[in-house]
Amino acid sequence: MTTANKITILRLILIPIMVVFLVLEQGDPGFLGLSLFQLIAAIIFVVASFTDFVDGYIARKYNQITNFGKFLDPIADKVLVLAAMVYLIQTGRVEFWAVLIVIFREFTVTGMRILAIEKGHVVAASPYGKLKTITTMIALIFMMFNDFTLPVIYGNILWYLAILFTLISGVDYMIKNIEVFKE
Repeated sequence: MTTANKITILRLILIPIMVVFLVLEQGDPGFLGLSLFQLIAAIIFVVASFTDFVDGYIARKYNQITNFGKFLDPIADKVLVLAAMVYLIQTGRVEFWAVLIVIFREFTVTGMRILAIEKGHVVAASPYGKLKTITTMIALIFMMFNDFTLPVIYGNILWYLAILFTLISGVDYMIKNIEVFKE
């Protein structure tokens, strides 16, 4: 097993640990509105998010790109992000409809990639997709840490930018890969 794949597996292991701390956070008033459990969960989220960058870097730099990694890495990314989003829905920090946009975009792009593979095409990563990922991670980090005691508006702006980039990247994938729908 490659180093990159081990790091991806580490990210998968960190997700349920983060979720346990988010469950334990319920009812703990904490300090400055941030409970110890929430702080630990937020730190785990940051570490797990960073592993996404690290495993991709290692896989490309050391030619460790594998089918296992191609399969597992995007799943680990989506589960990590969705776990944080579900928690933030529960706390009232993000809206359900916005998370549905993210889920819809992910299913659509994944479906397009599957159709493209069947036709012998590869759907390349989009710069808009990378921008979506970066803004989403930063917005979630902001909100997981209760906006670092900054006004909530900053986290909200980052969140809505992430949703905007989610929409833009989804439309971009559709336009650039419309041929996968042709018979």
